Amino acid sequence: MTAGTGRLTAVLGPRTRRVVYGTPGPDAVRRELTATSTVDLAHIVMLTECGLLPGPAAAALLDRIGRLRADGFADLAGRDAPRGLYLMYEGHLAAELGADVGGKLHTGRSRNDLKATVTAMRLRAELLELLGQTLRLQAALLSRARAHDGVVMPVYTHFQPAMPITYGYYLAGIAAALDRDVAGLGHALTGLARCPLGAGAVAGTDLPIRPERTAALLGFAAPPLHATDAVAARDTALRALAAAACAGVTLSRLATDLQLWSTQEFGFVAFPERLVGGSSAMPQKRNAFLLEHVKAKASAAVGAWTTAASAMKSTPFTNSIEVGTEAVAAVWPALAEVRDAVLLAQVLVTGARPVPERMERRAKEGFVTATALANRLVARGVPFRTAHHVVGAAVREAVDSGADELTKLTPPDGVPLDAGGELPPLPRVVADHDRGGGPGASAAVVAELRQRLVGHAAWLSSRRARLRDAEGDLAATVADVVARYGTGGTA
Repeated sequence: MTAGTGRLTAVLGPRTRRVVYGTPGPDAVRRELTATSTVDLAHIVMLTECGLLPGPAAAALLDRIGRLRADGFADLAGRDAPRGLYLMYEGHLAAELGADVGGKLHTGRSRNDLKATVTAMRLRAELLELLGQTLRLQAALLSRARAHDGVVMPVYTHFQPAMPITYGYYLAGIAAALDRDVAGLGHALTGLARCPLGAGAVAGTDLPIRPERTAALLGFAAPPLHATDAVAARDTALRALAAAACAGVTLSRLATDLQLWSTQEFGFVAFPERLVGGSSAMPQKRNAFLLEHVKAKASAAVGAWTTAASAMKSTPFTNSIEVGTEAVAAVWPALAEVRDAVLLAQVLVTGARPVPERMERRAKEGFVTATALANRLVARGVPFRTAHHVVGAAVREAVDSGADELTKLTPPDGVPLDAGGELPPLPRVVADHDRGGGPGASAAVVAELRQRLVGHAAWLSSRRARLRDAEGDLAATVADVVARYGTGGTA
């Protein structure tokens, strides 16, 4: 096979080629061609079953591709690829097996639907891994939420102590936010149910192929619905980035709180030495620096979504290099960064240890029972604004007197003196906040989130099982074709 196309007789120069195709090393060659050749195996099986590819040619192709895969495509590493890796690989097959065999591999398809399929498969694998690790993090959060449900602390608004909660309740809140992030990742995965293979260059094909067969062999639920959409759209990549960015933002907020609470000024949370670092110049330092990595990694997904969406914006709705190549290039490092943020968050959440005495003391010093006091007056018929004013005045009086707790309250005229009485202990105040999703309902919140976690995990398990079944079916079918039509076969 020549380097030209029949219509064209020249190829890109070396420098331009490096700009367009890069200079992939052995690992990059193996990664790209492993995915491409997996699609090839399914495509060859389908062509053989449809009568579009003779059995002996199919067996020869499957055997040669299998040997290339077995040695990690080492034979192709470093070879000249004037029109990209795929065409170099296809050209190698034609050179090895002859044009009558290797030249038939591309029957009934295009680089466009092939590339869209490889992208969908890689995106599916990345999302499955990210979703699985996020569920592990959510499980860790819920486990710690139950373990620390009795550790009272103040919750902050505008960086000021606001109301009493527990550390476990806080962690359950992060788990609740992650539950939506998990749903978003699952939704992005659901958008990858259709296999683009069969869409051809942009409008399908008039050859009698069976796209539903290749879809099943590759672990997809269905073939393309619309050929142009299959090769034109990469909105699934945008949805994946959006879901990953949301998860990254959630984790960045968790990391911000933990970093603040682990300072000497707060002393709410302590990390073991394996999760902190020192300073090259300051011997006393104990830096929870991993939290800064978690905070920063969200920016990769946020930036990648902006990059990809900007590359896709205002492109024609057809196969487009801006969309299928340039925009998609931003996806993979961003998903990897968010996955790493999740992995770091797992060890940080499980390693963090609350300091209950510091948390409770700060809750008392922050007058966080003020709202509960006001509500006790409201329960006696005092208008809330009046109660708010009375308690606010009591806090001012306590501060002016140097008190660090709100210990007395003078009720409004006409209200019994015991209306503001002594409040019960802080844990009881927390437990009484059981409406509106308050910390008193933390156990119920955790129970519901655990139930949802089980459901998400079952859904993920079923997706992975379908892929394993498809891989097994593909391997068995390939082996059958080689056995039937290969050298020494009986067919």
